[in-house]
Amino acid sequence: MMDLNWPACAALSAVFAGLTALLAKIGVSQVPSNLATLIRTLVVVAFATVLVLARGELRGLGALTARDWTALVLSGVATGLSWLFYFAALKTGPISGVAPIDKLSFVIAMSLGFLILREPIKPLTLLGAALIVVGVLLTLPTIQESLKRAFG
Repeated sequence: MMDLNWPACAALSAVFAGLTALLAKIGVSQVPSNLATLIRTLVVVAFATVLVLARGELRGLGALTARDWTALVLSGVATGLSWLFYFAALKTGPISGVAPIDKLSFVIAMSLGFLILREPIKPLTLLGAALIVVGVLLTLPTIQESLKRAFG
């Protein structure tokens, strides 16, 4: 998107994703979750359109292959489904429960990258993924209750 390096872009993505959870929770409180997702999507479309037009990137549309189109359309469907379920979860669940479970997307993406794209996984990355899974499990109320009973 910008001329920043990928770690900077990833860090900014995390900051804005955190804000997304908070703002979505506030916004979905009095609105059906599907309507909230539509509003969010329209804002994203408008924002992305302005950005693409401002940067003159629309001319790159003709260079897309059938494989590019297929992957991008399926990515859009996956994003839409992710957002619909995310907003539905936020409608009734706490941010502290929804957001950690949502972060399992890292473990899923890393696994798919390894299985489908043959991307290597370093041992420390694997350890980090395991810690994410443990962290998510520790945020689940049923696990918390079991730990309370076991340890006091």
